[in-house]
Amino acid sequence: MTLLEAAPESERGGNSGFTAGAMRFAYDGRADILQLVPDLSEEQLAKTDFGSYSKDQFFDDMARVTQYRCDPDLVDLLVTRSFDTLKWMRDKGVRFLPIYGRQAFQVDGKFTFWGGLTLEANGGGPGLVDSLFDAFESAGGKVFYGHRAIGLTEGGGRVTGVVARAGGQIRTISADAVVLACGGFQANAEWRTRYLGPGWEFAKVRGTQFDVGDGHRMAMDIGAMSWGNWSGCHAVGWDSNAPAFGDRVVGDGFQKHSYPFGVIVNSRGERFVDEGADFRNYTYAKYGQEVLRQPGQIAWQVFDSKVTHLLRDEYRIRQVTKIVAPTLEELVRRMDGIDEEQFLRTVREYNAAVDRSVPFNPNVKDGRGTTGLAVPKSNWANTLDSPPYEAYAVTCGITFTFGGLKIDTSARVIDVTGEPIPGLYACGEIVGGIFYFNYPGGSGLTAGSVFGRIAGATASGALDRSAASSVSA
Repeated sequence: MTLLEAAPESERGGNSGFTAGAMRFAYDGRADILQLVPDLSEEQLAKTDFGSYSKDQFFDDMARVTQYRCDPDLVDLLVTRSFDTLKWMRDKGVRFLPIYGRQAFQVDGKFTFWGGLTLEANGGGPGLVDSLFDAFESAGGKVFYGHRAIGLTEGGGRVTGVVARAGGQIRTISADAVVLACGGFQANAEWRTRYLGPGWEFAKVRGTQFDVGDGHRMAMDIGAMSWGNWSGCHAVGWDSNAPAFGDRVVGDGFQKHSYPFGVIVNSRGERFVDEGADFRNYTYAKYGQEVLRQPGQIAWQVFDSKVTHLLRDEYRIRQVTKIVAPTLEELVRRMDGIDEEQFLRTVREYNAAVDRSVPFNPNVKDGRGTTGLAVPKSNWANTLDSPPYEAYAVTCGITFTFGGLKIDTSARVIDVTGEPIPGLYACGEIVGGIFYFNYPGGSGLTAGSVFGRIAGATASGALDRSAASSVSA
């Protein structure tokens, strides 16, 4: 087994290394959680309500957030194999932990998980990547770093290998099967503007700089069918002063995902999204592009002291664009480029519209909303009236693109005639047809794992086991 990694070893693992490592999966209750995290203490179990997240709920969430366009056969595999895939990963050395703090708030002494997202890999994305590389190399796999795959070779009616560029040289690596796990094309500014539309060149790239669409291009060059939401992507609120590409040290810390507990305003001082439309797991991946549409591609998230204790850890990193002030008037004076009068008017109107008769509860969609506003807030609406006030400047951070290659339920790449391309398989962000318009948090790593496992099993089962080699690009 050979793995071609375009990045140097220090940046290996693609986008996975930049994530928090959360993985969405179907489970029936605490007994299933204990299969994945068997070392939970009695104290942890006593203070935690893990709830359940059924296969039907997972499937329904995928259908709902993609506006019922996701491929039902692929989603069925994603859902029904999610739990078994995490168990398989644990057997390979990946360890999981409950996502306390980000996915469960303590109310009346008990943590209650919400939004169908419960566990993350130990060590986050970097820990997940290290565990998987260790497992691959322990199984006899070889990794070639700095090898950018740029083409596929064919012979005898099937894919026979990969052409790669390494150290300024071109080399051809023969293989009985090729699995494309090359990510999306989000790091390619020209492709972003070509497929996502004008203005997308201004987006920050949350993760790796190496996902430039090489896998898409070389597969389509030999007749692979393009598929899915090519004008769609996963894009979030991202610190406005973050670098152009992901920072391994900061990781996902530039994201700002506690907006359901505050308000978001643009430079005109106006709200433009329903911050409380749903749990952040179901809105964060589409709200980044809403920020991109605003003047200057910037917005401000504003909170008061009633909710700042609920803010996620990413709001406390050193590399944060943050303003704190004792009054709203002083706060807005320090928010560069904003219409001060309109901001204060927006806050007054918002405060007057909050239904204070409904109790605030961060663990459920509490129905504490607003009335009479052109842009409502449906849940978790609290007045902004308790100093000190905090404001965070965000822009759009693109995570990955949704358009990709068509595969079947065996992860075989399909050509433009509807037939599998012998010897070619795909998994991860390069696969099209799974996500459209939006994305349930944690489902990307799970999809990559489920279909990666399927691709590997299908490829190895199709080979002559006496003398077989495969390459993953």
